[in-house]
Amino acid sequence: MKIVNVNHNNSFDNKANTLNQILANPQKSVLPEKNFCISREALRIFLVVFLIYSVKWAPLQAQADEQINRPNVLFIASDDLNDWIGILNTHPQVKTPNLDRLAARGTLFTNAHTQAPLCNPSRISIMTGLRPSTTGIYGLSPRHRQVEKTKDVVTLPQYFAANGYRTMSGGKVFHGGITPIERKVEFKQWGPDGGHKPFPENKLVKVPLDMVDHPLIDWGVFPKEGDSLIDDYKVATWAVEQLEQLGAEEKRSQPFFMAVGFNKPHVPLYTTQKWFDLYPKEKDIILPPSPEGDRDDVPDFAWYLHWFLPEPRLSWLLKNNEWQSKVRAYLATISFMDAQVGRVLDELEAQGLDQNTIIVFWSDHGYHLGEKGITGKNTLWERATRVPLIFAGPGVSVGAQSSQPVELLDMYPTLAALAGLPKKEEIEGISIVPQLKESESPRKRPAITTHNPGNHSVRSERWRYIRYADGSEELYDHFRDPNEWSNLATNSSYSDVIAELAKWLPTDDAPLAPGSNHRVLEKVDGIWLWENEPIKFNNLIR
Repeated sequence: MKIVNVNHNNSFDNKANTLNQILANPQKSVLPEKNFCISREALRIFLVVFLIYSVKWAPLQAQADEQINRPNVLFIASDDLNDWIGILNTHPQVKTPNLDRLAARGTLFTNAHTQAPLCNPSRISIMTGLRPSTTGIYGLSPRHRQVEKTKDVVTLPQYFAANGYRTMSGGKVFHGGITPIERKVEFKQWGPDGGHKPFPENKLVKVPLDMVDHPLIDWGVFPKEGDSLIDDYKVATWAVEQLEQLGAEEKRSQPFFMAVGFNKPHVPLYTTQKWFDLYPKEKDIILPPSPEGDRDDVPDFAWYLHWFLPEPRLSWLLKNNEWQSKVRAYLATISFMDAQVGRVLDELEAQGLDQNTIIVFWSDHGYHLGEKGITGKNTLWERATRVPLIFAGPGVSVGAQSSQPVELLDMYPTLAALAGLPKKEEIEGISIVPQLKESESPRKRPAITTHNPGNHSVRSERWRYIRYADGSEELYDHFRDPNEWSNLATNSSYSDVIAELAKWLPTDDAPLAPGSNHRVLEKVDGIWLWENEPIKFNNLIR
């Protein structure tokens, strides 16, 4: 009898060699000699049992070792952050030193786009890996567990948990208002939900807004001091504490997937004085370009996508001398949020966890600050769709930038691939691991953004093509017109470009899911409805 290791395990080889010596010469045992006596038959029985146990145990041990050695994931989100971060060179005054240093140690995607310019559908798309045109979730409700098509979908954190990860979440990762069923199934551990607190006793902006005088649409210094009073600071503190505990564990049995979601720079644009002090006074704030007549060549139907909103039009900001103050407040809250990201990154490094942790930073969609005559999101233009997307850690090139068009739903398959998890076929994203290894590795598919059924944007490396539900179109050449000021769609010289880009439009537009509400647009009996109310173009607030 000879023991052979079919598993090619070094530890097993050593044991097998020892046991083969015993079998070959039981009289000359390599076992301890003192008072040791064992019969040949008993020894054979012992060895057979040991062999069976080892053959079964070795693969399980190897699998456990592989799981422990898998990289951790730190999944950091911001809310309503457009492409105004320092390293993207989009606003000359913005200060984001922590996001800039994260990009310097990883790969920055300079042409990353959301799948929906609104919180709930964007985040559901990210977490499920499915497009709004597939799920039918376009508005601020319903939630994915409330829709028949998606009620049993395996979300990103669930997939990691099923593959041996310890999952935890703090702050805004899914859209706010986590339901009991979500709290039960999405993450194993929950931190603070985050939010917009604290609030002043009365709004800081005293003039009523032009459409909906919503209490969250406000900006200014509050509180005067005390960052620790702000919900985002508390979320960062929770993340720091979790990392400290993870770093103190001598031996973890599981890798971790930690999601950390910050609300800023979502309205209200409140933060303490020191963050406002990073920026000049209002008169010296650089405003985003918004030339008069910019919408003269834009289809009227574009107004339907942001028909009646809490966020005011540029005309209201100009009339009330609030444009500079809102832009300054947006910049200040970006810098505050950046500092919270820095606190989390610092603790990750302090605990020695950074070398085996994949870090990804993303924003759910962009935000207009006067471009195209509006503020807020709910558009298919660059300012609402383009977002920062940064990867760093194992398997990621350092100091790289990629101009290839990528989508936020690509994060799901990318993180799974970087972690060595099995490929999930049901999701619609495409792994961007090739671009993480070689930044300009070409991608065939452009980035697609959808806002309500039939309204889509296709963004390639050079072009943006928009088709609305009424068939009207826009086309912009980003090599020559990065501000999207000149709509080329009616120029027959570009018909071939439009035809090529139109091939990527979703072929099936799921109707609004049952329970859809808030920021939803649909056509019923030939009449366009915004949030269930008929649109009367003569009532448009420009």
